[in-house]
Amino acid sequence: MSAFVVVNPRSGGGRTRREWPAIERALRDAYPNMSVVMTRRRGEATARVREALLEGCSEIVAVGGDGTINEAVNGFFVESGPISPDAVFAFVTSGTGGDFRKTFGIAPGHSAAIARLKNAKTRMIDVGRVSCLSRKGEPVVRYFINIASFGMSGLIVDSVNRARIAKLFGGQFAFAFHSLFGLLRYRERAVRIRVDGAFDEITSISTVAVANGLYFGGGMKVAPNARPDDGVFDVIVMGGSPKSRAAANMKLIYTGEHLNNPAVRALRGARVVAVPVAETGGHPVLVEVDGESAGRLPATLEILPRALNLRC
Repeated sequence: MSAFVVVNPRSGGGRTRREWPAIERALRDAYPNMSVVMTRRRGEATARVREALLEGCSEIVAVGGDGTINEAVNGFFVESGPISPDAVFAFVTSGTGGDFRKTFGIAPGHSAAIARLKNAKTRMIDVGRVSCLSRKGEPVVRYFINIASFGMSGLIVDSVNRARIAKLFGGQFAFAFHSLFGLLRYRERAVRIRVDGAFDEITSISTVAVANGLYFGGGMKVAPNARPDDGVFDVIVMGGSPKSRAAANMKLIYTGEHLNNPAVRALRGARVVAVPVAETGGHPVLVEVDGESAGRLPATLEILPRALNLRC
């Protein structure tokens, strides 16, 4: 097989760069005719994947963390839709969080990921599209295949992405550390949330997850009933718990038991609209997609059913 391989050598705190010779050898067993590009800056993976698809490449492999996967997926789409509807996407996780691979039961480490690719078939999965504002107020459109969220999670992702020391201890530690720090800083915001035509409410939120996959935040099973190919989001609305219970409630997210909490609501829908209201007091409600900062509310999130061919 042939493939265009886009690699983020800085992912995993530089681990991908150190392990690249071994990763490359293993990948060439699966893709004897592969070409490789190493990214040097944020956003480059999107541009290089888009170029490769426009030149006729039929399979893209992303090597890096969930952020690299997200950038590569964004290269598959333009405003009018997918660039190459028949093209295939594959990934080798080598980053901080590794949440997307967990939905498919892929073990950590590049060896397990590449072994899975060698015998994997393709399946069509849903893709999410979020339209929001940048921190400067400019329109932003991003695609995602795992989870988009807003509220405290947006603040935490912003902190993790700028962190250096916490990442050295692994993705789960980094997210857990910054989650606890976020609990101290964050104040719930009033947001109007609409999910299809079935839900329309102004509610005080800590975090809202709009999920295509199961996990975010370095292993938190925030949407245990989500399926990446069912044509709808699982929308998990969290808020209203007292600060004294917040840390204990966060622990339950790692097992999915948080859904039993009356302060957590689980909804399903294909379109989610979230708008800050006057009670928010002008404080931005931050949005993240697949562990990368995207911008702030207001936001519209829509699902694109079976829009990506995934080898997994």
